[in-house]
Amino acid sequence: MKIIPVILSGGSGERLWPLSRNNYPKQFLNLIDQGSLFQQAALRLRHHSDQLIVVTGDDHRFLVRQQLHEIGAAEADVIIEPEGKNTAPAILAAACHASHTDPDAVMLVMPSDHYIPDAELFSAMITEAAALLTSDKNKEQIICFGIKPSHPETGYGYIKVASRAEPVMPVLEFTEKPDLATAKELLLNDHYLWNAGIFMMRAGDMLTLAEAIQPDMMQAVAQSYAKTQTDMGFLRLDPKTWDDVPAESFDYAFMEQATDIGCIAFSGSWSDLGDWNALARESQTDAFGNTIQGQVVQIDSANNTLWAADENHVISAIGLSNMLVVAMRDAVLVADKNHATEIKKMVALMKDQNIRQASERGLEYRHWGWFRTIHLAENVHIKILHVNPKSRLSLQSHKYRSEHWVVVSGTADVIRNDEHHVLSSNQSIYIAAGDKHMLINDIAEELLIIEVQTGTYFGEDDIIRYPDDADKP
Repeated sequence: MKIIPVILSGGSGERLWPLSRNNYPKQFLNLIDQGSLFQQAALRLRHHSDQLIVVTGDDHRFLVRQQLHEIGAAEADVIIEPEGKNTAPAILAAACHASHTDPDAVMLVMPSDHYIPDAELFSAMITEAAALLTSDKNKEQIICFGIKPSHPETGYGYIKVASRAEPVMPVLEFTEKPDLATAKELLLNDHYLWNAGIFMMRAGDMLTLAEAIQPDMMQAVAQSYAKTQTDMGFLRLDPKTWDDVPAESFDYAFMEQATDIGCIAFSGSWSDLGDWNALARESQTDAFGNTIQGQVVQIDSANNTLWAADENHVISAIGLSNMLVVAMRDAVLVADKNHATEIKKMVALMKDQNIRQASERGLEYRHWGWFRTIHLAENVHIKILHVNPKSRLSLQSHKYRSEHWVVVSGTADVIRNDEHHVLSSNQSIYIAAGDKHMLINDIAEELLIIEVQTGTYFGEDDIIRYPDDADKP
């Protein structure tokens, strides 16, 4: 029996703003325990398979690859959606890919941003679910994972099962996120479980089911997958045919319409860390009930979340109660914890006002490494570039800006027009507007550069590229 794990890595996690933003969402953050939630998910599944499929968007592809590389999983197949279409098309694209390997392979589909500290118990449940799914006595096409509720929760959907006595419980219905009064009632009913958004099915069965109940979606996804292009190791779905794919959640498109669905209950600890209060519930607290991260000093303060995300920042709290304070280098959040669910509204308001910090974190990944913006003003943009070993930026020039490069550590090979320069620590070079230039790290150590841009426009679209064998962004 072959298990192929599938990690869905979409979403923006706006309810964890300012830590989580569109260009660096919560699944890539180190929130609890070792590694990011995405890395924890990949490592959690490694015991079951040496093959992994990740479905993500174009904006996060290099971040996905970097984090996979850090945990020794760079060989994973990364499928790039041209546009997010919710979970149903993403799962079908993964099923198309998995079926090429083995139509009978068991797909385990799960989100990238869940926190599951009971890894051994979860692993045992995966093994049990796969055995039940492939049993001759089994009739279910899809097995979903339900979580035994620990408190009334309005942020999750619920699964109603026929009986809690059977290993695989027949699913009766799916319930959307309830209000608090309804959630309290569901907590007292043994027939209701939280919907974890984790599913198991055979790849071939998933495609057959889709052809039967979602034929238009299946046809469009199959056509897009058939025209997949390989780009820098990524599998890019065809954007033109992907436009025809309807956007639907997997629950709505399949789980609410299919008949042969079973559920397995997971009794261990689980959270989607959907907002700051959920994160606080899973975090350690001090003697006064405060969740503290980073440099924090408090006097007479209790039951707060105080999160200093930058090592150079300190939060000083006096007489605070039930407050949420998050300090980053470019944004600060102060809120009553009872209003944590309204953070998404605040982010939308900031986006309406074109506030950059609503969606951008000043940290971006590229095929060659990553950079962080440390200062942006009208005529100057200062970045720190981290260039991976044996990597380089493409040959390019700019119309509206000049660049000053200072080597902090490592060795930089610089091509400037027809000149070749080798720079070591504390050495610098000036790149005038219009100069063709390339930055190369040809050694086995990271290259750290401070880049000072001066000019009238600093957009990433002010780049003229020239052919070379590293002709990438």
